[in-house]
Formats: sequence, C-alpha cells, structure tokens
Amino acid sequence: MEKIENVLNFIVEIEKLKNVLRKTKPVGLDRYENSAEHSWHVCLSALMLKDFANEPINIDRVIKMLLIHDLGEIDVGDTIIYASETKKLKAEEAAGVKRILSILPEGMEEGCMELWHEFEAGETSDARFARAIDRVPPLLHNLHGDGHSWRKHGVSKERVFELNQRIELGSKELWAAIRDKLEEAVESGVLK
Repeated sequence: MEKIENVLNFIVEIEKLKNVLRKTKPVGLDRYENSAEHSWHVCLSALMLKDFANEPINIDRVIKMLLIHDLGEIDVGDTIIYASETKKLKAEEAAGVKRILSILPEGMEEGCMELWHEFEAGETSDARFARAIDRVPPLLHNLHGDGHSWRKHGVSKERVFELNQRIELGSKELWAAIRDKLEEAVESGVLK
C-alpha cells in the first residue's frame, strides 16, 4: 500500500507543472502555455512524427523522456530556450527532477532519472529525436503567433536558426520543413 501512496503523492506533486507558464502562447490563444500542456503536445507530436526519425527509435522511450524532461521546471520555472542552456540552470533542473522523482517508490526513480540524463545528453537516437520534437511546438507557436515570443525576448533570426538546427540531428526531413517555415517567416518579417 505504501508504494501506491508514493505514486499518488508523485501524481499530486506533478500537478504543479500545470502552474508553470512557458514563454509562448498556444496557436490562436492570448494566454501563455503551461508546461503540462507542452508535455502533452510534444508527446503527441513525437507519436505523429516518429516515422520521420533519422534512425530507428523506441517511441515509448521517446515519450517517457518527453514526459520527464520538464519536471524540474516545477522547482525552477521555465526559461526561454535561447537563454536556458547554462550549467547552473541545468544543475538546478536536475536537482528538481531528482527531488520530484524521489517521491516515487524505491526502484522507480533511477530509471526515470536515467531517461532525463539521456535526454539532456542527446547522444542516443531516442534522445536526438526527443530533443528535435521538443523544439517543434514552440516554433509553431511563434510562426503562427506573429513571432510573439521572439520579439518579446529579442531573439534574432540567427539565434533561432542556430539553436533549432539541432532538429536535424533527430529528423532531417522535419528540419527541412521547419527551416522552410522559418525562412518564410524571415521573408514576411515575422522573424527578424
């Protein structure tokens, strides 16, 4: 019974992800997305785009990574990707993920923490694809929202292309499609 209680406590704790506001607005809405919505969106996106991965992937592992990778935001909040890849922030996120996963019964935490580290390292085919997919919804939010987050945070077109080119590591076809959309955004003035 104690193990079930631990899992139920974990489920209650991760509810807090619904209160972490991100830096982009969902398409057609005038409010900011929360991190739980982002988790759902990237998981469904991964499922729909799995056939475009560069290498064979295990979609179950990819989805698990995508569900776990932002849990640290419960403790540290969301930081726009263009400013978030610092050692200090990654250490804080890792500590948050570890704290949250420690609520789980013994034996469950380790596998989840390993998936988080694998995602962050981006060295396996599953992690490369998961990291590629993680970039897609925020790009689409900006592309279909007049570049709202890029403008608000002063993100240049060079930085958008530079950071998001990593999509190609997980899916060359997906990056080609996204790159075309970004180039159209530059031509129309949405991305400057």
